[in-house]
Amino acid sequence: MKKHLAGLCALLGLLTGLRAAELPPGLGDFDAYVARVQQEFAVPGVAVAIVKDGEVVLAKGYGVRELGKPEPVDARTLFAIASNTKAFTAAGLAILMDESKVAWGDRVIERLPWFRMSDPYVTHEMTVRDLLTHRSGLALGAGDLLFWPETDLTTREVVERLRFVPLATSFRADYAYDNILYAAAGLLIEEISGKKWGDFMRERVFVPVGMTDTLANCLALPPGANVATGHAKYDFAELKPVAPLAWDNASAAGGIYSNAQDMAKWVRVQLAGGRLPAGPEGKEVVLFAEARQKEMWSLVTPMKISEPKIEALKVVRPNFLGYGHGWSLSDYRGRKLVAHTGGWPGQVSKVTLVPELKLGVVVLTNQEAGAAFQALSWRVLDAYFGAPETDWVAAYAELVKTAAAESDDSWAKHVVARDAVSTPSLPVAKYAGIYRDVWRGDVFITEKDGKLALNFSRTAKLAGDLEHWQHDTFIVRWHDRSHNADAFVTFALTPDGAIDQVRMEAISPLTDFSFDFHDLVLKPVGK
Repeated sequence: MKKHLAGLCALLGLLTGLRAAELPPGLGDFDAYVARVQQEFAVPGVAVAIVKDGEVVLAKGYGVRELGKPEPVDARTLFAIASNTKAFTAAGLAILMDESKVAWGDRVIERLPWFRMSDPYVTHEMTVRDLLTHRSGLALGAGDLLFWPETDLTTREVVERLRFVPLATSFRADYAYDNILYAAAGLLIEEISGKKWGDFMRERVFVPVGMTDTLANCLALPPGANVATGHAKYDFAELKPVAPLAWDNASAAGGIYSNAQDMAKWVRVQLAGGRLPAGPEGKEVVLFAEARQKEMWSLVTPMKISEPKIEALKVVRPNFLGYGHGWSLSDYRGRKLVAHTGGWPGQVSKVTLVPELKLGVVVLTNQEAGAAFQALSWRVLDAYFGAPETDWVAAYAELVKTAAAESDDSWAKHVVARDAVSTPSLPVAKYAGIYRDVWRGDVFITEKDGKLALNFSRTAKLAGDLEHWQHDTFIVRWHDRSHNADAFVTFALTPDGAIDQVRMEAISPLTDFSFDFHDLVLKPVGK
């Protein structure tokens, strides 16, 4: 498969987009480099856009939309940009601020009177700025199971359940990335503008910027669309396509589908301080004021800086790191970076801006391999920075191997600690029943022929079989093996031997944080 990917990627890279000769010094072999990245990290398709000094230097596709099929990725192939959507939601609010319809400091309950957090003080003090800056006190990814994998809840129902999600830290004390408050920000845009979030994005952002192919979410994809299929390594091993996720109940947090051509236009506007290229009459059009741009790119919430595990990656350790409004802020080789990543079932992406150089880089991929977009992004930045050459492919390949080894070691420790001859405290049928978490809702455990199965209400894709692990702990093996999110399911008993509650915890440290099983406290409510 790797040989097939490498050969096809090299060929298609030469056939689509701009020629390598048009790239800046240091990127003359970029097509070959992309092919190497795809081969090393098993990525079927990639799209890259580079913007410099207001010009689109590159908007190009490599590889195929779906493994085993011939349709190539080109500059107009749509990908899920996932959390890169957050910058669009922030820009939507900035547009409304330019019209004096809202301000960063406005309290959310003044606009959405029904809005509630689990703490009354936080409810009262939560501002528009707080919705975007990941400092609410919620834990990492808290509440994501309300829409990940896709559920049948509405956006309003998702946000209303925030009142039951406990806070993990003090309000505005610490950074913890979340999605659910961006869903609330989308509802805020709807309340202020009188338009659906997707309609507002299309009319006030996509159309003015010229993003003619970009869609609010995958539900808007027309039949036969030029769209990439996501891929994942099922059971962390076999690479296969995954079904698309329709995140329509949290689209403002991560729903947008776009391509290299359109994202290049978006990056160009960002680097121009919100100004659009002059029209036929030469009149300048402003999407949002430059002052708003500076606000969105200003650090609000500091983030902890960790030490790289790989020696070669120490050069990318920032001196400062934090979050603004829809953007992460850091530095590299003495220059400020404004960036964001996006993660989606089967697709990950990264947008990087270097304001000082008026440089923007977009990398879209159709495989869950963040190492690929990192290796590509840093290579482009180094070329424009005039930095010494670094083998980013080798560095990130080492990081991937290290993470896999740590995951294997974690599992090995579980195996060593396991009491394999232990038995459940209760007859198997006694574990069956309806269990309820106050914010997530019902989870059903059923028994048939001595075997247990687990199903989440409102989420068809969270269904699996329970295997006994030890004592009163089981493992749920999800039927959809692309999740890579098998979890321990532990039953706690009362002194009288009844089931008091059930807790869950993802087994692998590689499991996406949006599977926030650990936040659930499931109480039995019936049979």
